[in-house]
Amino acid sequence: MLLRYQRLWSARVMVVVAAAGLLGCQRGPDAAAEAAAPPLVRTATIEPALGAAQGLSGTVRARVEAPLAFQVGGRILARRVDAGQTVRAGQVLFELDPADLEQAVRAAEADAAAAESAWRTAQADVARVRELQSRSFVSAQALDRAELTLREAQSRRDAAAARLAQARNARGYAQLRSPGAGVLVDVSGQPGQVVGAGQPVAVLALAGEREVEVHFPDGVLPPAQGEAILPDGQRRPLRLREAAPMVDALARTRRARYSVADLPATVALGSVVSARFALPGASATAATRWRVPIGALDERGEGPRVWRVRDGRPEPVAVRVHHTDDRHATVEGGLQAGDRVIALGTHLIQPGMTVRELPR
Repeated sequence: MLLRYQRLWSARVMVVVAAAGLLGCQRGPDAAAEAAAPPLVRTATIEPALGAAQGLSGTVRARVEAPLAFQVGGRILARRVDAGQTVRAGQVLFELDPADLEQAVRAAEADAAAAESAWRTAQADVARVRELQSRSFVSAQALDRAELTLREAQSRRDAAAARLAQARNARGYAQLRSPGAGVLVDVSGQPGQVVGAGQPVAVLALAGEREVEVHFPDGVLPPAQGEAILPDGQRRPLRLREAAPMVDALARTRRARYSVADLPATVALGSVVSARFALPGASATAATRWRVPIGALDERGEGPRVWRVRDGRPEPVAVRVHHTDDRHATVEGGLQAGDRVIALGTHLIQPGMTVRELPR
């Protein structure tokens, strides 16, 4: 019996060994082919660098930001919107208590009715005096006084009609409506609050063009052009639209607004972007300087260099480093516009090897 079990165990071992050998034979070529394939690398296209550049933070703002206020004073009865809400033109935002405004309309209507009656009475008096004067029962001076009274009544009637129109307009001002489509960036008015005419209760960023607001330190004039770097890494050109004529007394900065085109919808109002500006007196050699990812620099005791990829083969290019930050380096060397350099893992690259670029 023991001999039988030994033979059966030996047969199973031989089957397992044979299967393993067969599996190894099947996978051997694939594994070898995979090991022989060129390694994958991530590349980046070099970009021209701004010479003598200054980096600042900018805030995305609407071209037009309008403080909204009631044209009449009163107590806020209702608030229909919240900060961050998108509104359309003519939409009701706030309402005032209309009680006092209604009473003002009634008073103006009464004044207008009284002025109308006085004017009609003056008309009748003029007609009567004119008839009497034609019969020489009254003097010409009496007719002149009657006509003067009529003109005075006419003026009072017109003034009362104007006050009535103002009172009716004020009643309509009890509703604060949006002057255009946009986004409410701030809402400060609250129900029950008593506000005066012209006191801001909200700020509306009108839909349309967006801008980047940058504050420059005292002594630096805002350049006419620059570049905005969005949170996702995209770049947009900046053009100066307006600059404050004076430096802020507290912050000691000068505010400037830059026009920027084609901002993605994902960049919301209030987003912070990086802005770079070429300062006056930039060196003419700036055209030969390039911005590369910080990971593209390779230092092996022979000076800094980057690996340029051509026809699937990396080649070292000696460079001179002018400036570095947490993401990029500004270098000068034998590079050309459109060159692609290896952005990561340069310490593993050897001359003469073949690489494959990852899709960008």
